[in-house]
Amino acid sequence: GLRHHVRRHVELTQEFVRWVKADDRFELMAPAPLNLACFRHKAGDAFNEQLLGRLNRSGDLYLTHTKLNGVFTLRMSIGQMYTEARHVAQAWERIQAEAGALAANR
Repeated sequence: GLRHHVRRHVELTQEFVRWVKADDRFELMAPAPLNLACFRHKAGDAFNEQLLGRLNRSGDLYLTHTKLNGVFTLRMSIGQMYTEARHVAQAWERIQAEAGALAANR
């Protein structure tokens, strides 16, 4: 059972990574061989910090952050036992929507 969940989380993360790479507003910041995707919006550190705050305050998802090579980077970890593809898709849609709203307000 555990192997199944780990494999599924890695698959879901790879799908998320494909979406990030396909959106020219975002960039992948590190390889994602397991269930952690490090990515950011190309608008800069301040934008990503604001985006993180908006997403986490929404209550719909929770991201963490780090700095990679001195650059503020968002981290999406997919690993909860009951996470399904629809949850990851909803999270990506929310990330895109918040990024769009934040960009429109600049």
